[in-house]
Amino acid sequence: MFRKIFFLLVFIIGFSQTFYSQLMRNKVYHPFTGTLVFTMEGGATYGLTDYKDFSLDFLGKGMIEYFLPTYSKSSFGFRVYGGAGYLKGKDKSAVPYEYRTDLKLAGGGIVYTLSLGEAVFPYIFAGATYTWFSPKGDDGKTLNKFVYKKNELDYNAEFGMRILLTDNLTMNFSSGIQLSPNDYLDDKLYGTSKDAFLVGAAGFSFAFFGEQDSDEDGIVDSKDMCPNTPSKIKVDQFGCPMDEDKDGVPDYIDKCPDTPEKVKVDKKGCPLDSDNDGIADYIDICPNTPKGVMVDEFGCPLDADNDGIPDYLDKCANTPLGVQVDKFGCPLDSDGDSVPDYLDKCPNTLKREQVDESGCPIKKVEIIKEVPVIKEVVLSAGASFGVGSSVLLPGAYGDLDNIAKTMLEEKTSKWLVEGHTDNTGSANKNKALSLKRANSVVSYLVSKGINRNRFTVRGMGFDYPVADNRTEEGRTKNRRVVILRVN
Repeated sequence: MFRKIFFLLVFIIGFSQTFYSQLMRNKVYHPFTGTLVFTMEGGATYGLTDYKDFSLDFLGKGMIEYFLPTYSKSSFGFRVYGGAGYLKGKDKSAVPYEYRTDLKLAGGGIVYTLSLGEAVFPYIFAGATYTWFSPKGDDGKTLNKFVYKKNELDYNAEFGMRILLTDNLTMNFSSGIQLSPNDYLDDKLYGTSKDAFLVGAAGFSFAFFGEQDSDEDGIVDSKDMCPNTPSKIKVDQFGCPMDEDKDGVPDYIDKCPDTPEKVKVDKKGCPLDSDNDGIADYIDICPNTPKGVMVDEFGCPLDADNDGIPDYLDKCANTPLGVQVDKFGCPLDSDGDSVPDYLDKCPNTLKREQVDESGCPIKKVEIIKEVPVIKEVVLSAGASFGVGSSVLLPGAYGDLDNIAKTMLEEKTSKWLVEGHTDNTGSANKNKALSLKRANSVVSYLVSKGINRNRFTVRGMGFDYPVADNRTEEGRTKNRRVVILRVN
């Protein structure tokens, strides 16, 4: 039984060393790494024998231990020791009523030490002891009721605590048990139980040949490739500050700790941004953006109207989508008549010829007078559309149905549909709204079976008011859609 307990302790020590070392992925400095330790300690013994009354005696030991090199919080070592002392027991019902056994010990084993911070080191020990013993009675005479050997191989287990006083000196406290395979320590055989005794001790240990860790980073000086690491900085196995993103800047000064691999960084560990636009060079598609220019997520200057000309160069910032522009971001005007091509109904106007808003030459009055009488219908925007909307309201359907009937009857008639607004809001916004409203009217008439080619559509904005925009009444009149017959 005692032997099984001993080997179980050995297994626990070995398993603890392996398991804990695997958990400690980062190497740390352990004061006992690679050291030879000399220990002197003394304490009390308490017998677990056939004598039942409480009684203490004394035991002293000297030990030499060697701890293997380690870079984790655990340390594994070997111990040899020798000692001498006494084991005492009393029992008023026994004869003799008191015994005292002389003990001489020599043994060895393995010891496992764990670091709890920088000064406290608990440990466990398991080993075997060769014991010479001599039981004596209360009169001091040697007891020998039975024939047995007065030497035996015992098994030991011990738990203790070392407290670091200096780099080399510790104060120790321990408690342990020595298990005998026999029942001879008290010279009394009783049943099948075996003798044992407990030991509580205190002492001092001095370590020789240990390595130092000058910068206290957990890596001994002989292995430390960065010997002047600042205090409390986390380091790698070589004693150098950790650099998780491998950008060459230690984590403790890295302001951008998750930089992608192989990306160039500045002295603060952040990706380079050569043009200072707030977008790192490694994702900046436009690396030479002028200073102060607002950019998008790819580092390119903003282009709000998507015409290919950055806003900071664009002289016509609200160009409609898809319209071709010049180098200044303004719509092309091929014939130079000041009407952009996308609005120009007469794209090949002669140079310097006066044109209307559609880009067509202005006809003489005489010719205009010869134009057939134009029929006109004016739809009030207030009754036909919602505020700021280009969606037709049911209130406009009646007038439009009447016009559609006329258009179906006169299949060759041509029509001009103009949208007008008041002067509330920007010119560009009103131009766009008036054009959308005119197109909504045309779409309705087309849905009634009229060919779209019979219509010319214009968005006039607030350029052609019919009433005073300074009054609500005037603004109401100006918000309209005009349908004109032009042949």
